[in-house]
Amino acid sequence: MLIWIVLALVLLPLVALALAVRPVLARLSKLRRAAEALQRRAGEAEALRETAEALQQRAEGVQRQLDTAQQRLELIKAKRG
Repeated sequence: MLIWIVLALVLLPLVALALAVRPVLARLSKLRRAAEALQRRAGEAEALRETAEALQQRAEGVQRQLDTAQQRLELIKAKRG
């Protein structure tokens, strides 16, 4: 009889602990997937930022070329007339 009481006092808390831990472990797997998705999106955002910077530099270069062409056009017009 004493063995049954000891077993109940040991096993019941272990079963309760297992039942309490199970939903937490399920949430942890969802959180892990969400963290992985955030890492992927952060990588994509970084790539987009780098692309935007490259496009900005290219646009600045094109603007400088446009300014130079405009200045040359004004010189040509001034010489003609």
